[in-house]
Amino acid sequence: MVERDTREHDPRDLAPDNAGSTARGPAGRREKNKEDKLRRIKEAARELFVSKGFDDTTIRQIATQAEVGLGTVFIYAANKRDLLFLIANEGLDEVAGAAAAAVDPDAALIDNLLAVFRPHYAFFQRQPELSRLVLREMTFYDSGAQAGSFRKTREALIELLGEAVRLAAERREIAIDETAAFVGWTIFCIYQVELRRWLSDGTVDLESGLDRLRRALLLLIYGLGAPPRRGG
Repeated sequence: MVERDTREHDPRDLAPDNAGSTARGPAGRREKNKEDKLRRIKEAARELFVSKGFDDTTIRQIATQAEVGLGTVFIYAANKRDLLFLIANEGLDEVAGAAAAAVDPDAALIDNLLAVFRPHYAFFQRQPELSRLVLREMTFYDSGAQAGSFRKTREALIELLGEAVRLAAERREIAIDETAAFVGWTIFCIYQVELRRWLSDGTVDLESGLDRLRRALLLLIYGLGAPPRRGG
């Protein structure tokens, strides 16, 4: 059942920026108040999604635990799934930046790929229960502002993998008949399967997860006709 926005907003959430008796003071307090409410909403959602399960948690329960009006939650997320992605998106920009910076034009392909995937594995390791929910919901759900942001991050990762493949092909480390972009997509598919398998493991050990991913990626690289190299 879809929960509707009943507009139980705190009036301060929607107050115009020029409201109040001074130019900057009230606006600054309103921003701080909004940030605090958003923090409480995310903390309540995170706790309830883990303790009660995503399917059994309602937006109303989240609003109650966060001590905000139901309509206030809808300011930040269109629905429950969007709220899940709002939580998941925290820190993803930083992860994407670290992954992009890790690509070395002179490094072996396997080294570049693992350097890209390491910060992603570390990110999902921080909150494995929520990570499982996010990956499950992302399979067939891609609407909403927050899900869209998550999808854009995913697309940027695929492009980065294609760039790593292109660099390796230019150095003649690998020989490919397909485009670098398609090979990058194939690598991403392997990563997605391995990530889900790893998160389903009770230990969620970072190094063991990356080692199994490394084995799968080496199988693909050797299948492309690449000879064994350092880092492999």
